[in-house]
Amino acid sequence: MPGPSVNQSLTQTQTLAPQMRQSLEILQANTLELQQFLQQFLETNPVLEHDATTLSLDELDPKETDSDQLWESPDDDIREIAIMERRTNGSSREDEERRQHLYSSIVAPETLQQHLVDQLNLSAPTPEMRTAAVALIGNMDERGYFDDSLSEVGLRLGIPVDDLERAKTILQSLDPPGIAVDDLRESLLVQLHRSDRLNSLEFRIVESHLNELARKHYPKIAQALSVSVEEVVEAADHIAQLDPAPGTSFDPSGNPYIIPDVSFEKNDDGEWTALLTNEYLPRLRLSDTYKDLVATSPDRKLRTYLRNQLREGRTLIKALDQRQTTILAISEEIIRRQGEFLEYGPRSLKPLTMNEIADTIGVHPATVSRAVAGKHARTPHGVMELRRFFSTGYTTSQGNSVSNEGVREAIQSIVDSEDRHKPLSDAAIQKALAQQGIKVARRTVAKYREQLNILPSHLRRSF
Repeated sequence: MPGPSVNQSLTQTQTLAPQMRQSLEILQANTLELQQFLQQFLETNPVLEHDATTLSLDELDPKETDSDQLWESPDDDIREIAIMERRTNGSSREDEERRQHLYSSIVAPETLQQHLVDQLNLSAPTPEMRTAAVALIGNMDERGYFDDSLSEVGLRLGIPVDDLERAKTILQSLDPPGIAVDDLRESLLVQLHRSDRLNSLEFRIVESHLNELARKHYPKIAQALSVSVEEVVEAADHIAQLDPAPGTSFDPSGNPYIIPDVSFEKNDDGEWTALLTNEYLPRLRLSDTYKDLVATSPDRKLRTYLRNQLREGRTLIKALDQRQTTILAISEEIIRRQGEFLEYGPRSLKPLTMNEIADTIGVHPATVSRAVAGKHARTPHGVMELRRFFSTGYTTSQGNSVSNEGVREAIQSIVDSEDRHKPLSDAAIQKALAQQGIKVARRTVAKYREQLNILPSHLRRSF
């Protein structure tokens, strides 16, 4: 039996330094994420403070990063007095109030569960009803539907089903209408009941013919309920205005507020320019007071600690500056290549790849991908994700380039102008695109139609 042996091997691995990892995180973060990140950094690094101006490039010179000479001499008598009196040249009261207002504005959205519990507390239910209602609230999904049946909830939590039934009725009387239900049919019925349409044609259709309604079998419904097709069509229009998922307006995973990172605007000369929306981000600087302490404090441990904090602060400011510079460079190149979009809208978007932008501004395509991830631009045609400017495309019969976004825009325009009584099939849409010089396959039309949430022709038909 061979004895133990020792083998030596040499392998090469590549790891990211903490500074590089932080730089990538800052580059990839959107504006709100970056605000929260900076808040955490400001709370943990005492040498960072707000300032009305950004740190100068000279002060960011990497050759001076580790130099003790940078901190040895105060700039003027005022700084010497500050050191002698042990005062802090930190943020002014106005700066502090502005920062606090910024951070107070970053709040978590109210969840459906919180909204219902608040209303429940105001209704002052009995202890038994409150226990049952809270149990049901905790058993709802983001739509306001129950995950499990009442009997399963009662068995699992030891709550009588009769109490759960009464609690369910209480919850259905709260806002938004249509929550605390088992399925879509019950949600629509509750909404109709809450709007005083208990005995209406809409209620009867939802109660007994919801499947036929989904398939637009209006003549069949009309025959079953002894009404005209026109009445069924009118009732269907009213039902379509109900909310199939009333709880999603409280979905904490979504944020209805989008802060653009860049704005595409025309200057005084009528030329399109890219402007960074820096006003949404706090401007940071390194505290002069702590710089002086590094030079004057007799405490060696304190000097070492402050040097490390100053180094981290300087690295953060560099990363922020690099992030903004990269986003601006990408945005300016987008303007240069997508000028027709700014003038005429999404249909004029041209095919564009991240590799093309990367080659032009001299960075890696992965950097472009990180820089545009989750970022938005304010344009004359609304706020758009920067990623939407990048897509492959087609060449028209006239030799012009049109992006995938342009094709989708063309499909949407064709469907919007179709005869609702005779909606166009995918093959008919394909022919209509060909007449505009855009040649795509029928399956491509179907794929883009689904991406636009456009129903198939037989479900778009109006009677």
